[in-house]
Amino acid sequence: MSLINTVYAAETAPHTTAESTDGGVLATLGINSTLFAFQLVNFAIVIAVLWFMILKPLTKKMSERQKMIDDSIDNAKKIETNLGMSERKYQEKIDQAKVDANKFIEKAQQEALLVAEATKEKTKKEIEQLVETARKNIKTERDESINELKEHAADLIIAAAEKILSAKIDVDKDDKSIEEAVKSLK
Repeated sequence: MSLINTVYAAETAPHTTAESTDGGVLATLGINSTLFAFQLVNFAIVIAVLWFMILKPLTKKMSERQKMIDDSIDNAKKIETNLGMSERKYQEKIDQAKVDANKFIEKAQQEALLVAEATKEKTKKEIEQLVETARKNIKTERDESINELKEHAADLIIAAAEKILSAKIDVDKDDKSIEEAVKSLK
């Protein structure tokens, strides 16, 4: 308060002509030198208060913010770089998986061909065995049929001979004559 009172007192004090002449150029312009000095001090105090209370903390906060923004940008660039590397690694792994899958499929196809050939050979052998068994069975049945036909033929020959001779010969003689007839048929 004393500063304001002093300034007010200086303004209200009667101006003497001695001051006007001492003030010289400033007095002719209507500027009171003491008032000007007090206003200059006031201005310096306001500037100091603004500087230390507002501008200095504000510039400090702004520099902190700028640093934080720069750090965020750097982190974003690092993340972007890491993301790019991750995508490349991911693509490489996918490509490798495709190559591995193709190799696996090719191997499975080769194994399937081998299994198919083995199965084909096994089936072929089984069919050959079945054909051979069927041939043996047919030969056996044919031989049995021929023997059976020979027996029937012998019986027919005997029956025909009995009718022709109208007399039956001895059983032992019949067997011998049948055997001879069969031998002659062969």
